[in-house]
Amino acid sequence: MAERVLMKGNEAIAEAAIRAGCRHYFGYPITPQTEIAAYMAKKMPKIGGVFLQAESEIASINMVYGAAATGMRVMTSSSSPGISLKAEGLSYIAGSDVPALVVNVQRGGPGLGGIQPSQSDYFQATKGGGHGDYRMIVLAPASVQEMASLTIKGFNLADKYLMTSMILADGTIGQMMEPISFEDAEIEVYEKPWALTGTNCERKHNVVNSLYLKPDELEIKNLERYKRYELVEQNEAMWEEYMMEDAEYCVVAFGIASRVAKNAVAAARKEGIKVGLIRPITLWPFPVKPLAAAADKVKAFISVELNMGQMIEDVRLATQCKKPVSLCSRCGGMIPSPDEVLEAIRKAQKGAF
Repeated sequence: MAERVLMKGNEAIAEAAIRAGCRHYFGYPITPQTEIAAYMAKKMPKIGGVFLQAESEIASINMVYGAAATGMRVMTSSSSPGISLKAEGLSYIAGSDVPALVVNVQRGGPGLGGIQPSQSDYFQATKGGGHGDYRMIVLAPASVQEMASLTIKGFNLADKYLMTSMILADGTIGQMMEPISFEDAEIEVYEKPWALTGTNCERKHNVVNSLYLKPDELEIKNLERYKRYELVEQNEAMWEEYMMEDAEYCVVAFGIASRVAKNAVAAARKEGIKVGLIRPITLWPFPVKPLAAAADKVKAFISVELNMGQMIEDVRLATQCKKPVSLCSRCGGMIPSPDEVLEAIRKAQKGAF
């Protein structure tokens, strides 16, 4: 039996990053993700790594950019308003086609909002987050185990596709404790001939840059980048299906909302309502395939979110609006209860959207 250890979600991310080969962490404290930085501050010096608390979020993301350009596995973490400050740097990293991992343990907003859990950064993460045409791989853990496994997966995917991977967690998953194992972690290693490692006069200089003053050159770079993004969409979408075999209604939820929704689905089944759950694990690429298939057999969808309704737009796009999609949500740091989700399922069964 695999050895299991009781860990908090934020600490599981930090330990998984270290096991994945991350030796450079740059960040700035903000609730509810500060334990990641605290863990890194304690562990990095002991393993020959670098922990640096920057003077600001803006400084930290640019340090990530610099380390990523050398081919090192590098990470930063923050929470909602801190990620907003990193947005320009995220765009520069994407425009330079270097891999990095960014963690957002979300809190309520907009503005300073509150420190309670939220999923209101969905738009920011999945639609870019900064300026220009670019994408990030967005992974949404629903357990402490996934906080660890998706962190390792995020590093692997970032190196594979020369992109930023983002762990988009909510404050609940970051703060809860569960037993987890690291024994099944698959750490992939990629050659990085593009990295700035010094030439010793033995090869041409590598250049990492996001500036293209000639419009035709910039267009070519963007087109090349989006061909890579197409491969990500084709090969890397991840999801979980729960009781969808005979489902007449489909709940769609991610993160902590999916755990609440599972309880509601089980309760609805006891009432004789044939309902199932599709949980997106990658928010980008969004799991279009299972939702499109479900749209051909279910009567309605219910999107369960910790925001005013953001993922619901992607659910409607994935299903091509073939069936009605209703929203069950709380915001500002509140979490829908299983009873609230169950009531939303009952309303969908009655055709009340």
